[in-house]
Amino acid sequence: MPPRSVVIGVDSSTQSTKAAVTDAETGELLAVGRAPHVVTGAGGARETDPEVWWQALCDAVAAGLKESGLSASSVTGIAVAGQQHGLVVLDGSGRPLRPSLLWNDTRSAPQAAALTAALGGAGAWTARTGTVPVASMTATKWQWLRENEPATAEAAVSVRLPHDFLTERLAGTAATDPGDASGTCWYSTRTGAYDPELLDLLGLDTSMLAPVAATGGTRIGSLTPAAAEALGLPAGIAVAAGTGDNMSAAVGLGLGGAGLLDHPVLSLGTSGTVFAASRARPASAALSGFAAADGTYLPLACTLNCTLAVDRVATLLGLHRDDATPGGEAVLLPYLDGERTPDLPTSSGLLTGLRHDTTPQQLLGAAYEGAAYTVLRALDELLLACGLDPADPEVAGRPLRLIGGGAQGRTWVETVRRLSGRPLIVPGSGELVALGAAALAASAAGGGDPVAVATRWNAKAEDDHMPAVERDTETWERVGSVLDRAAGPLLGG
Repeated sequence: MPPRSVVIGVDSSTQSTKAAVTDAETGELLAVGRAPHVVTGAGGARETDPEVWWQALCDAVAAGLKESGLSASSVTGIAVAGQQHGLVVLDGSGRPLRPSLLWNDTRSAPQAAALTAALGGAGAWTARTGTVPVASMTATKWQWLRENEPATAEAAVSVRLPHDFLTERLAGTAATDPGDASGTCWYSTRTGAYDPELLDLLGLDTSMLAPVAATGGTRIGSLTPAAAEALGLPAGIAVAAGTGDNMSAAVGLGLGGAGLLDHPVLSLGTSGTVFAASRARPASAALSGFAAADGTYLPLACTLNCTLAVDRVATLLGLHRDDATPGGEAVLLPYLDGERTPDLPTSSGLLTGLRHDTTPQQLLGAAYEGAAYTVLRALDELLLACGLDPADPEVAGRPLRLIGGGAQGRTWVETVRRLSGRPLIVPGSGELVALGAAALAASAAGGGDPVAVATRWNAKAEDDHMPAVERDTETWERVGSVLDRAAGPLLGG
């Protein structure tokens, strides 16, 4: 029997790193190593030292390989999928000059507004990048750094995204991919390259940025001897360009040119996202018009407050996360970290509709409803960006794929099902971001198109299919009414 060939897909997220040791032929998840991250900051600041990510990657790979019981010599490729938008600034030796500003750091909201105006408004940005600057985007964080820490910005030799930083440590070669690059707001989805006018506006030069590989599965180099020693892997194995976490989840689901197109996905994690792979280039101010990792597009809407915010409400109430009932008249918008969609970066949580008979369980249920509504209301805009009519019965009947940690929670599933009125599919393949990264690694190691690889792997997965239930339009309209009325006077914006 020939020796087993495996690849490692790395999911470097906000809170932790996961390294999925995956059979390169079948996609079987053999082991997952894990290591935590440390996030610091208050008052809108969210930061992590990039060296923490590197150490976590080393620890997670070692743990995964040990759990698998396989020899390191069986590994043929590795790829990193990382949290999007984070700003990493490096000196001439490739060392971080300061902690990374993370995607959910909202301090750059004033810079986002100024940049939007400087180019002539939202339409000018979507025409170029597909995305309007908000506090989440890398360009706004770089502008914040220029204005608030000018000495650090001046000292920066290289500017990287989180996954770029890790990939460069692996291969010794600077590289990114179209998917993650499209979340910077200095990459044009229209031209497929960095936009010279935007770089001038931001005081950046292409020499400071990682070259953009054709796809996230492109082999950009080989594991260096130094990285091989740190990870306990063979030097010379394939290193893929990698991508952002949302793009990798799409690959893991088999979404893309060689798989499913225009089928919506809802991810329930620290953030809530709704996205789809499409051949239509998105240009809507209500969405992030990202590129995908495989050459298609990935229109996406992202909220800052999802599972973590609802868990915090459960803790405040002294309840288990599933000890919830529908909210009744109560509406709770759990915008504990400001909000990105809608663009309310300085907002806080809002509770209204209390009665004498309102129960703690209803308050928790209202937090679920507020978080789910916020991300679900972007679904129609997403479908329009894919060139679809949301009112078309065939489109309205397309199942919503539910992924992320919340997809394993009973109350999350019930709330999304009730508020969306759509059939749901909970994919049987776990760790989709890491699985997508593994497919990118397999592609870099000679396995072909990464979406085709993941589609082949997924053919053996047992998905959970749930039929549609009648939509709870009363709750939908109540939450929407509160959000629309509060956005200006109470929530800002």
